[in-house]
Amino acid sequence: MKKLESSLINMLLVLTGVTVISVALLAYMNELTAGPIAEAQMAQLNQALSSVVPEFDNNPVAESDTIFSEKNGKKVIDYIIYPARKGGQLVGTAVEATQLGFNGDLKVLVGFDAKGDIYDYSLLAHSETPGLGSKADTWFKEGANRNIRGRSPGKGALSVSKDGGDIDAITASTITSRAFLSAVNAAYAAYSGGEVNTVSGATWQATDADSGATGHVAGEADAASAASGKAGASGEGEQKENKQ
Repeated sequence: MKKLESSLINMLLVLTGVTVISVALLAYMNELTAGPIAEAQMAQLNQALSSVVPEFDNNPVAESDTIFSEKNGKKVIDYIIYPARKGGQLVGTAVEATQLGFNGDLKVLVGFDAKGDIYDYSLLAHSETPGLGSKADTWFKEGANRNIRGRSPGKGALSVSKDGGDIDAITASTITSRAFLSAVNAAYAAYSGGEVNTVSGATWQATDADSGATGHVAGEADAASAASGKAGASGEGEQKENKQ
């Protein structure tokens, strides 16, 4: 067999062949894993839904309503609303909302009962500092000055004591705490199709799911979260901000 001569053309042919094979293998592996990943995400969502709203017998995911908005010319998801029903009656509603935290986005699933009070919540995803901001998954479920369950943002937006509210922030994690409560307030605004008054007098606004009109979420705490979130990228930076 004649040996191929070393030349630029031969090297390009080999590299092209390797690239084509690599892309094909990656596409094949992606196709194999896409199904299991989607199933795992759905299982996580269903588990979260069952924990944040009263017992239901419908399929909240199938009946969900997604609210979009235009940002930088792109269509992005603002909220996903999941109605929970039992015997045909609405027993609760879960709202998925996202806010900018210290190291990235916090995705929170907030459940409301039929009266609009917070039933429970689940922190679906975050990039917060381990041992600090990551405590948000349980911090706001216990304690007289931090438990948000049973409260309604409709009676006044939830905010940390540093911003004039009555909720204790996570120790050394004020930015994360602000972002988390911002997500909860935004979720309620989306749930109610209206706005929530903050301590400072600003309002949280969201899209009316029935009319389909799009809106935005704006508030002093949210602005502080977004601005402060860029101050650093370590736990020490978060602790420093908390002492200011």
